[in-house]
Amino acid sequence: MARAALDKQPADVRRMFDTVARRYDLTNDILSFGQDRRWRRDVLAAVDPSYGDRVLDLAAGTGTSSQPFLDAGAEVVPCDFSIGMLQVGKKQLPHLPFTAGDGTRLPFRDATFDAVTISFGLRNIVDPLAGLAEMRRVTKPGGRLVVCEFSHPTWSPWRTVYIEYLMKALPAVARTVSSAPDAYVYLAESIRAWPDQRGLADLIAEAGWTRPEWRNLSGGIVALHRATA
Repeated sequence: MARAALDKQPADVRRMFDTVARRYDLTNDILSFGQDRRWRRDVLAAVDPSYGDRVLDLAAGTGTSSQPFLDAGAEVVPCDFSIGMLQVGKKQLPHLPFTAGDGTRLPFRDATFDAVTISFGLRNIVDPLAGLAEMRRVTKPGGRLVVCEFSHPTWSPWRTVYIEYLMKALPAVARTVSSAPDAYVYLAESIRAWPDQRGLADLIAEAGWTRPEWRNLSGGIVALHRATA
């Protein structure tokens, strides 16, 4: 079983996200102290879509991360494995072409997209390496990959504070705002088990992407990885 999936099967993770869909965006905003909005802006800048580019937004959830690409003039396809998330997203953003898809078996032809991005979803693909390889398959030669994912704070004292928040405060806060607080215990555990910045860059390269690089956000709580097909 992949490191990020821990002891959960794909169906378990899917049901978990179906359950939290209704209040997902609000909960994330509260738990991240509003930083998630800044991270979405950083993802948009890293993808840097040109007018008419086709962008795959994988693990798009309710489409909050997809709308900025459309606003920038790109053609965006929000894709997620959680039907619950897609249903909530379609009600909120009915103009977006929400698509159900498994990250290890994407329902798209080879070389379809100019850019593929995934934010806080790579951990939830049961085989992250296979997921990265699938993203490479559906990306045009020379296209871009942008992965925004939780990572390892670079300053040791800050890392200690962060781990304490993850394992103790985050689940407690989630109990007051989330429709399924147990899901955030899984979230904390999966973040703690995830590889560091260099480890993820190596995984991206192993999947066939070239020139992987990263930039730390919020002191390394989040890392923005980029690579080329």
